[in-house]
Amino acid sequence: MCAAEKYHPVDCDLHDYLEIACLYHYLLRIELTTGEHFDARAVTTCTTADKEEFLLVECHEHHHRIRLDYLSAITPLTAGATFGTVIFR
Repeated sequence: MCAAEKYHPVDCDLHDYLEIACLYHYLLRIELTTGEHFDARAVTTCTTADKEEFLLVECHEHHHRIRLDYLSAITPLTAGATFGTVIFR
């Protein structure tokens, strides 16, 4: 994935799942469009001046930004989560 690639906004209904995950700081299994996957805690979402949207996560006490159009799927690992696996692509 190249940061110079044009950003493609995700559907608005998918944002709701990300906001819930961030509100409750769910631990997520995050799958990227590259096939990479890892577990991280959802912190917040943010938007740059260029209108690119990111999910901010915490993994091993470090924060990372994931561009939303690089998400393939998220699965909450937190017990009692209010949703299951969400497919972005």
